[in-house]
Amino acid sequence: MAPKITKDMTFYQILQMDPEVAKVLDQYNLDCGECLGATSESIAQGVRAHDFDLDEILTALNAIFED
Repeated sequence: MAPKITKDMTFYQILQMDPEVAKVLDQYNLDCGECLGATSESIAQGVRAHDFDLDEILTALNAIFED
């Protein structure tokens, strides 16, 4: 079964899953690997703070793991 990124995961958790995650986040100018909140902030919190569409970003991130 392929991994799935959810809105409740932290940026730190998803960045550990695959190097491609950082590339997707970079497309949205989310430099989360450098952020102090990466270990405690959920994806949902971070995306809302930057006023992005959560579903769009989750779809892009999960596309990494599709065959």
